[in-house]
Amino acid sequence: MKLIIGLGNPGEKYEKTRHNLGFMVLDSFLRSIEPVKKTVWDDSSKLKSSVYQLEWDSKKRDRKIEKVVLAKPKTYMNNSGLAVTLLANFYKVRSQDIWIVNDELDLPLGTMKIRFGGSGAGHHGIESILEKLGTDKFWRFRLGIGQSHGHMEIAKHMFKETDKYVLDTFRGKETSIVKQLIKRTTKAIADGLEEGIEKSQNRYNTK
Repeated sequence: MKLIIGLGNPGEKYEKTRHNLGFMVLDSFLRSIEPVKKTVWDDSSKLKSSVYQLEWDSKKRDRKIEKVVLAKPKTYMNNSGLAVTLLANFYKVRSQDIWIVNDELDLPLGTMKIRFGGSGAGHHGIESILEKLGTDKFWRFRLGIGQSHGHMEIAKHMFKETDKYVLDTFRGKETSIVKQLIKRTTKAIADGLEEGIEKSQNRYNTK
């Protein structure tokens, strides 16, 4: 089983913000594999998440059908770890079978780094997961939302605080770059399920 979790904040207010890139990717991935009429999330108060369960039927004969759970925590970003632990415990998923999709201010806009383990690097959602799970041994799809040149300085100059930067919407040329990033990440997740996440890591990581 794989537990794939996109990070973000619930509610229409945050729907199109930079911090909700994880939610956007999971919505895109679900639309890519299911008819629109079936892409209805189950809002689980018990798991504090919107959940969608599916079975991944690999085209490879040597790979068995695998159960996959998609989830979007409703705990708000800074408390993502609560939802992740509830999901992991309920579905009895090992930490190494958890894939987290999150925005990453430390990476230039449009880039992607798939990695296993490591620190939260200041990302409050990841730091919450690290604390609640008690381990860093899970996979992450880190999606760049920073500016290529001194993004921290730009963020502070424009918004005074980086928190306001990540809670703002994508603008201008950012929009087309992000659409391509979402499309690429959607494919990376599918390929990871089909061929193994290590192959996706080698294929899709920004050089």
